[in-house]
Amino acid sequence: MKYNKTLIIAEAGVNHNGDINLAKKLIEVASEAGVDFVKFQTFVAENCISKNAKKAEYQLQTTDENQSQLDMVKKLELSKQDHEILIEHCKKFNIKFLSTAFDLESIDLLIKFDIEIFKIPSGELTNLPYLKKIASFNKNIILSTGMATLGEIEKALNILVQNGTQRDKIIILHCNTEYPTPFEDVNLRAMQTLKKAFCLPVGYSDHTLGITIPIAAVAMGACVIEKHFTLDKSMQGPDHQASLEPEELKAMVKAIRELEQAFGDGVKIPSKSESKNKAIARKSLVAKKVIKKGECFSEENLTTKRPGDGICAMKYDKYLGKIASRDYIEDELIDE
Repeated sequence: MKYNKTLIIAEAGVNHNGDINLAKKLIEVASEAGVDFVKFQTFVAENCISKNAKKAEYQLQTTDENQSQLDMVKKLELSKQDHEILIEHCKKFNIKFLSTAFDLESIDLLIKFDIEIFKIPSGELTNLPYLKKIASFNKNIILSTGMATLGEIEKALNILVQNGTQRDKIIILHCNTEYPTPFEDVNLRAMQTLKKAFCLPVGYSDHTLGITIPIAAVAMGACVIEKHFTLDKSMQGPDHQASLEPEELKAMVKAIRELEQAFGDGVKIPSKSESKNKAIARKSLVAKKVIKKGECFSEENLTTKRPGDGICAMKYDKYLGKIASRDYIEDELIDE
């Protein structure tokens, strides 16, 4: 799976709060920001969360503490009809639809919509039946690796390949699943570790506050960036507070695209824009004072000054001891 630019995924996730109109508005915001994909989450709550499952600490802080994880997530389900509506809305706004399945039934639903990529979330990296089912379709896969060790990632990759997915269809995302992730826990250098260990393209799924870290990840070689966004961080719901608002999302995309332009091809030669500056910024051999024909050039009468369109100042030593073939006035370029 190769792209000629950084693949930017705007993670709407469950920030629609179960409201289809809010979900459509999120698609419009993502499209306006210029991202490549807008991503939602597809699940049947009872299929992936037991009645006894507890909420994460960040979820307790942003939702009703008396509500179970199952009850919280149940309200955020998207139906088959919701998916159809959102996919059509994405087409209308010229942005690609993506969703993460969290259970086997939801994988089947997404297959019916012929999605381009399966995004495997960090929590499913150790889910054998889930991995085997996704692998069987031989689709492009983006694998998040939050909470995982290298050994666990290797096992997941082996399962995917052994059950039908071509290895070159997989991208690994470095990730930390804490919302928001403390900067000291980000460990961007782990991207290099992943790339070296598995010889696969590596991206980054970000849960920090702000846009600094995803931009830095691109500078360090991330080929995919995934970032949560919302219409308003103050909205009620589990993920809003750790998400970007519309103007922040735009700023992140703009910065990443500018950074891509700055990468270049790695060949160190003067650029077209700077070539004209040579004569202005560099220095030439210049008469430090009046020099008479027949005098020897010396440290007393020869210096280097701008402009740089005369004899290159790197030839200074070669001219010491030479005899001037004509008269020079002070500050005149040496031309022999």
